[in-house]
Amino acid sequence: MKIFKENFGEHDGQPVTAFTIVNEQGMEVTSIDYGCIISKIIAPDRNGVLENVVLGFDSLQDYLEHSPYFGAVIGRFAGRIKNAEFNLNNQTCRLAKNNNGNHLHGGLKGFDKVFWNAETRESGDSASIEFSYFSKDGEEGYPGNLQMKVTYTLNNDNAFTISYEGVSDQRTVLNVTNHSYFNLSGNIKRDILDHVLTLKSSQFIELAEDLIPTGQVLPVDNTPFDFQSGRKINDGVSSEHPQNILAGKGYDHPFLLAENNNKEIILRDPESGRVLTIETDEPAVVLYTGTQLGDDFSIRGVKSRKYLGLCLETQGLPDSVHQPHFPSSVLEKGEKYKSVTKYTFSLD
Repeated sequence: MKIFKENFGEHDGQPVTAFTIVNEQGMEVTSIDYGCIISKIIAPDRNGVLENVVLGFDSLQDYLEHSPYFGAVIGRFAGRIKNAEFNLNNQTCRLAKNNNGNHLHGGLKGFDKVFWNAETRESGDSASIEFSYFSKDGEEGYPGNLQMKVTYTLNNDNAFTISYEGVSDQRTVLNVTNHSYFNLSGNIKRDILDHVLTLKSSQFIELAEDLIPTGQVLPVDNTPFDFQSGRKINDGVSSEHPQNILAGKGYDHPFLLAENNNKEIILRDPESGRVLTIETDEPAVVLYTGTQLGDDFSIRGVKSRKYLGLCLETQGLPDSVHQPHFPSSVLEKGEKYKSVTKYTFSLD
């Protein structure tokens, strides 16, 4: 296991560093200390060809100008919060309205747009980058001084693990995820419409026109939202289901996971043979099929467009602060927030 460091540019007078972990199989993960952004995951196809399987940029400026959260850690709250406010501790917390009058992904300067301190750790069979950030009371409207830690670990079995920890000195809310866009074709050779997704999930969350959960939990049976036996992403794109059309002809939906830490999310690209298995302790995963990707920029020489990548965001449910029957995202004073998601790359 090795870790390499190199300069990735400068922002607001501060240098940005890229960290690349390489294992003995040749798999690589590159991340930067701005937003904890994962810019590359290099994994083999069935012929042993090593290629990048996430969307990202080679320059900091592209992230600053164009990135729709490519590879970033999202917080303090992943997803949308209706009307950009919620009640907690007998007071109203008012947040940035950065998405059609609602709050999205932590606000104007969420975890994806701040500098994190980084430390590297190497052992025989794995290596880690430990990122830490202190979010002050009132930052983006959230209560409590919050100490966050995010650790990226790669091992020699081609398993990449993200561990999140947080402690606040006040009662607050916290719901953190990673916003990587996966494309297992390698180096964006194709879109993700023929990727096959399998989910251990029998329920998904209905969305309103503004993509905020209505509060309704719907069964997946006999719909394009049933991934229990595997389904092509294209099924939802070509579907006339009102929820697929609402999401821009695709998916932008939370799915409730029926199991945890037991191969509950599997993504396959039949052509390359690459398989991504995701295991998590989170209650849900948000499937987003890149329906809002614009065409006004390029990604490493490939023109951006819809369906060029898909996100599998393991997290608590969006807008849970307004839905008492959703799993709670409230973090008590002094309590430790802890969440772990593992991404294992293999071959069919």
